[in-house]
Amino acid sequence: MSEPSVDLSRQAGVVLDIGDGVGALVIRTSEDLRGMEIEVSPRGDDNARQHVEVHERRVGDKAVFAAVFPGLSAGTYTIWRAPEERWGEVVIRSGRVEELDWT
Repeated sequence: MSEPSVDLSRQAGVVLDIGDGVGALVIRTSEDLRGMEIEVSPRGDDNARQHVEVHERRVGDKAVFAAVFPGLSAGTYTIWRAPEERWGEVVIRSGRVEELDWT
């Protein structure tokens, strides 16, 4: 993970790009991970990583912290919590949003 950055999420939404052969991943986290990067890579290809930052999102009057991968090809992915620390795996299914809870 990298150093925290400026959280601009209150000014922009996320558009999920799901459909035939493509799904999305939402990882809910605690506030202490705000601004940190989480990475995923297709299983077996650790060098093909994609990363997103954890941002604060508002759900009504409640703050929720999440990393959102809006469009991942269907398949199994390794989740990286740090450059050399695998957190686990997740299966992304076509046309679906997978959700994980790291809170």
